[in-house]
Amino acid sequence: MPDPFSDDVVSSDMLASDMGRLVAEPVAGDNALAMSVGELAFKLKRMVEGEFGHVRLRGEISGWKRVASGHCYMALKDDQAVIDGVIWKGSAARLAFVPQDGVEVIATGKLTTYPGRSKYQIVIDRMELAGAGALMALLEKLKAKLAGEGLFDAAAKKPLPFMPQVIGVVTSGTGAVIRDILHRLEDRCPTHVVVWPVKVQGEGSAAEIAAAVRGFDAIAPGGPVPRPDLVIVARGGGSVEDLWSFNEEVVVRAVAACSIPIISAVGHETDTTLCDYAADLRAPTPTAAAEIAVPVLADLRLTIDSHRNRTERCARRYVERGREQLAALARHLPKRDQLLGPQRQRADDFGQRLDRGLERRLTIARGSLDRSGAALRPATLERKLEGARARLDATWRLVQSLNPDAILDRGYARVTARDGGATLSSAGATRAAGALALHFRDGVVEALVDDGSASPRAPAPARPADAPRARPAAVRPPAQPTLFNDL
Repeated sequence: MPDPFSDDVVSSDMLASDMGRLVAEPVAGDNALAMSVGELAFKLKRMVEGEFGHVRLRGEISGWKRVASGHCYMALKDDQAVIDGVIWKGSAARLAFVPQDGVEVIATGKLTTYPGRSKYQIVIDRMELAGAGALMALLEKLKAKLAGEGLFDAAAKKPLPFMPQVIGVVTSGTGAVIRDILHRLEDRCPTHVVVWPVKVQGEGSAAEIAAAVRGFDAIAPGGPVPRPDLVIVARGGGSVEDLWSFNEEVVVRAVAACSIPIISAVGHETDTTLCDYAADLRAPTPTAAAEIAVPVLADLRLTIDSHRNRTERCARRYVERGREQLAALARHLPKRDQLLGPQRQRADDFGQRLDRGLERRLTIARGSLDRSGAALRPATLERKLEGARARLDATWRLVQSLNPDAILDRGYARVTARDGGATLSSAGATRAAGALALHFRDGVVEALVDDGSASPRAPAPARPADAPRARPAAVRPPAQPTLFNDL
């Protein structure tokens, strides 16, 4: 039988009694005051933060996300447990890498609770990759992602200019890298260099490198700052952690998107970064990048001189061959006397024929002149003149015989219309005329035709008897001049 005064019996009785109560009342022997949920939550928060004010946790990132406020949320897990984690905006900006799911990290911070959900979590101040293996795993994961987007495709690589006029260099402004590049360029081929100094490792270095690459690409041609024909992104050697800025996604995307050809010269020959894959060409060292960027000026001048000499020799050889060919052709050509001999003979023949032709023309002209001179003798001209006079007299006699007024002396009259005109030779024409003019030897009498059907017309006044009779004047041709009137 249990002891009625034992703790178990008392507790059971008290519990049964308390459970049966409707309103809470103080219980004898119970000094614990009732706490609110919030009081308990904040008491636990202070206890956890006081006990675990600084912890380092190793785990795999799961559920990584960055919200609009800039804060980052995730969970760290291993094969036994899971703990939530948060990185505030200021601490997230100082991370040396971009966290991704599946990457094992070591997070440094303090444990706290979130009263709103009664959960404990770690507020992370610093986070690093858990060893080189985790770092390389993150690198391979990012490399596969960017390669899948085509940022490393060989078809997208741009050819380098043979002799760039301006070279842009993205590197530290105080390190040995920029001095090595300038010295090598001066030795090989002096070129205008524009340096964009940046941090090459540490917090914010990746953003500065990406901004420098984009800045060179944004320079407009013809501005106060010359636009580079070629960009060199360079850094000296170092560990994987030192070169990690050139593996950042922001740098790789800036290099791949640049329209200017880029040479990546990060680290030593054995060092490889994602920037090398995105660039148009990878150089093993910064000094090698300067050697690749420009040709050797002395070699170039020697090559030009060689080409000039070869050109001159080719030109001389061409002229000499032309002379030889001309001389060979000239030997096969006929001699000048052979070409001109027939022409000279023809010229001599034509000259002789011309002389004979001129003599013949002169003889013919002299004969014609003699005949013409004989025709111009006085006796010949007199005979021709007498013949012409005889023909003229015969023609005049014929004219006088055909004169219609010549028969008026034999008592005939010639009838015309009163208003003039041709001689009327028929009765019909006379009746149609009406008023007539009768031409006699000693004058003209006007008369009217009366055939009984027309009213008589007043006769025209008679001409006086002594009026001269219209007779055509005898016209003799003027005497023709003679060439011998003056003889």
